[in-house]
Amino acid sequence: MPEDLTPRPLHRPLRIGDAAPDFIARSTTGPLRLSDYRGKWLLLFSHPGDFTPVCTSEFVALARAADRFAALGCELVAHSVDSLFSHLAWVRAIHDDLGVTVTFPIIEDPSLEIATAFGMVDQDSRSAAAVRASYFIDPEGVVRALTAYPLSVGRSVEEMLRTVAALQRTSDGLAMTPEGWSPGRDILAPPGLLARDALSGKTATRWFYRLTPDEPE
Repeated sequence: MPEDLTPRPLHRPLRIGDAAPDFIARSTTGPLRLSDYRGKWLLLFSHPGDFTPVCTSEFVALARAADRFAALGCELVAHSVDSLFSHLAWVRAIHDDLGVTVTFPIIEDPSLEIATAFGMVDQDSRSAAAVRASYFIDPEGVVRALTAYPLSVGRSVEEMLRTVAALQRTSDGLAMTPEGWSPGRDILAPPGLLARDALSGKTATRWFYRLTPDEPE
């Protein structure tokens, strides 16, 4: 009997630390299985619909930044409930009219099974109009960060890149990144957990707020 990879919806919304639901789907680059990306960082991002203004702006920006994600060892996979044929026509329109080639795969999800399993839409939803979600998945297949935006607000590709870099930098648990951190900037040392840590140093904030030069191995 063939393996059933119909994604199983959780009984609660997908959260940071959850395993990303596995699935097999058709895409613009051929059949795609999510677990084939194990061992790599992955950004799975959904959009409400093909041939829409905000989504087109995002795809143009993401396609232009594909090499920068690749430099971080992060793969890109797009998701939409539209059909594969719609995806192909949209990719052609972006190429012909805007001069941008979308090389990352776009998976179809007309049954909303993937959208439901990831918590993008409610199990009883008949519409994906509110779906503009991003899932940052680590090499073990675990969701490490996620975002959700409304229909009318486009995401920032620069913030997506920054998030991937920050997740990778802190994945060993030995450092934290401050607000607005980008590679090369100072990081935060983990706070001390003992009374002597709180009492040491010349300033009261030294034990829990300490910037230090980033020296990754």
